[in-house]
Amino acid sequence: MHALTHRLNILSATTLVALTLAAPAAHAFADDDARRAILELRTQLQQMQSQNQQARLQLADQMDLLSQEIATLRGRVEELSQQARLAGNAQAGGNAPQQAAQAGDPQQQAAYEAAADQYRNGKYKEAASAFATFVQSYPDSELANDAQFYLGSSQYASKDFKNSIQTMQSLVKNHPDDARAPDALLVVAADQIELNDMKGAKASLQRIVKDYPKSPAAETAKSRLKLL
Repeated sequence: MHALTHRLNILSATTLVALTLAAPAAHAFADDDARRAILELRTQLQQMQSQNQQARLQLADQMDLLSQEIATLRGRVEELSQQARLAGNAQAGGNAPQQAAQAGDPQQQAAYEAAADQYRNGKYKEAASAFATFVQSYPDSELANDAQFYLGSSQYASKDFKNSIQTMQSLVKNHPDDARAPDALLVVAADQIELNDMKGAKASLQRIVKDYPKSPAAETAKSRLKLL
């Protein structure tokens, strides 16, 4: 009986020692797992930070391109204003303008010239108001299309982008064969970019290339599409 008790005591002591020795090993194993997990997390975080940095750089590049695009289209609108007189059916943005159209009615001519003077002097809000009045008062005038084009240009220059879009789209819709139609669509695209409507701007530029492939505006539209 005493011998059996002695053996049990020895066995219990041996088991306790084994468990005691095994405990640090298990604990060490758990620490290794934790270290590996931490290292993996650090690696993943570094990868995410690197990806985020690349994404920020790409976004910055895209914003720079967009800023350049807006500046280019603004310059195009100003170029149209400088190269084309405020009357006539000349195709703006290309060769020198042709002989200006004249209204049969002196009163109409005077009203148009008054609006044109406002535009020439950079008073775009006043010009927009004067051209709008002309279009409403003389919708059948020989100068109505020109007045509508410069109404839309004045609205763009005074940052009235939504109304500029409506004005230019109406001109193109009602007079698709007018010499100013492709340039009107360029102004529409510029308006849409200002409003951050890139999809709409792309569609307007594509329409120029499709419907007016031989116009100077088509070449401008092609170069602009590469940046959108």
